[in-house]
Amino acid sequence: MKNHEMQNGEAKYLRFLPSVDALLHSETANKILSRAGAKHLTVLARTAVDSLRRKIQDEIVQNAINEDDFSSEILLMKAEENLDSIWQAEQNSGAQKVINATGVIIHTNLGRAPLSENARRAISEEASGYCTLEYDVQTGKRGRRGARAERLLTELTGAESALIVNNCAAACLLVLTALANGGEAIISRGELVEIGGDFRIPDVMAQSGAILREVGATNRTRISDYEKVINENTRLIVKVHPSNYRIVGFFSSPNIRELADLADRKNILLYEDAGSGAIFDLSEYGLDDEPVISQSIAAGADIVTFSGDKLLGGVQSGLIVGRGEIVERLRKHPLYRALRVDKLIYTALEATLEAFRSETAVREIPVLKMLAQTNVELKERTKKFARKLSENLVENSVLQFEIIKGNSVVGGGSAPIVQPATTLLALEHEKMSVATLEQSLRFSKPPVVARILEDKVLIDLRTVSDAEEAELLEILTAIATADNIMVNVECKTIL
Repeated sequence: MKNHEMQNGEAKYLRFLPSVDALLHSETANKILSRAGAKHLTVLARTAVDSLRRKIQDEIVQNAINEDDFSSEILLMKAEENLDSIWQAEQNSGAQKVINATGVIIHTNLGRAPLSENARRAISEEASGYCTLEYDVQTGKRGRRGARAERLLTELTGAESALIVNNCAAACLLVLTALANGGEAIISRGELVEIGGDFRIPDVMAQSGAILREVGATNRTRISDYEKVINENTRLIVKVHPSNYRIVGFFSSPNIRELADLADRKNILLYEDAGSGAIFDLSEYGLDDEPVISQSIAAGADIVTFSGDKLLGGVQSGLIVGRGEIVERLRKHPLYRALRVDKLIYTALEATLEAFRSETAVREIPVLKMLAQTNVELKERTKKFARKLSENLVENSVLQFEIIKGNSVVGGGSAPIVQPATTLLALEHEKMSVATLEQSLRFSKPPVVARILEDKVLIDLRTVSDAEEAELLEILTAIATADNIMVNVECKTIL
């Protein structure tokens, strides 16, 4: 009997449910049609109607039905809202521009290094159509893939040759596979790290076919530890920069020069995975523990790998530099073809590397510009931004913001203990929780990603470009005045 009554109840309310066809002829569907296409729009409409049906059925079971909500017009409107919500969620699931207001410079979740204007222009103008990827205009014959980017790498690092693959993990895998497969690779226990995203050095070594030979202790490894285990099957000494992991206190390990001397005496190769990889000394910006690639080459490393989208400030890529004969072995290995990059990567890298060669990198490359910003500059920027926000808002309201001290983060596994001083805009809203305010920023167009700390939403302009400030100002103003909520501009400076 109860089942029969429930079925009657469902029929009573579900008869108002719009058909998929009715939803497809709605104003909302017509707006989506040109972008979604007729077939996919039908799938979305069916999902929207099914979702509304399940909601009604749940309300019947919970005896939470509101009779006033049931008419053909009201349920069609709700189905349209569902359709729009499903469509927006689908669009937001793909890559889209965001404003990074977190203060994390190399933000892995937000695409790591933003490209320079020259790199963006090069992709758009030079590589988006046909281009000279493997064509020599001078001779009219086939050219070498990535020749210019590789040449720039050798100029900047002092290496004899260079090679480019799709990321640093791929570079590591290629080196170990080509140079140590079936042989032993020696590494300090203190460098058997997991760098991020489940990238574990021991796992990569195992996948390459190299036999892992651990030496030393987690916190102390001596040159004699390496020397003791070298035998006729040893192929490589591996030196790994720990990136986002540090041991402090009672710690020591041989430097590249010491390891290079040992490798040379024993007639084996020395490979350094330098991680983020700095092209020049960044100690001026607090990054005094990041390997400078040219120094590693000068110290005697046979082969060095590093990332293209971290401290270099370019696109995701694994950069390999070193002795010419060794790099050529890597180039001829079958695995290289599976790991090589496309025309967009080469083109963006060329533009990025040219900035280093012309000594304009700190002015041109966003990551370096952000690192170079002083707290004095950031304080002035934040105060100016706060004044503009105050001018956009009305009195007697419920939005408060204050200027406070804080710290930025380098991110991307680079310099984990370096946190540059910064100036933050701390936001609160009397009619929104902190979580709702942060969500409102994420749901804006473009999304703004910020931090939450001590019940405040924090905006760090270090990672907001000058061009994005106007967008951010407009978004904050829109959130403050949404739904005719009067907002109170109360700006305090705590410095």
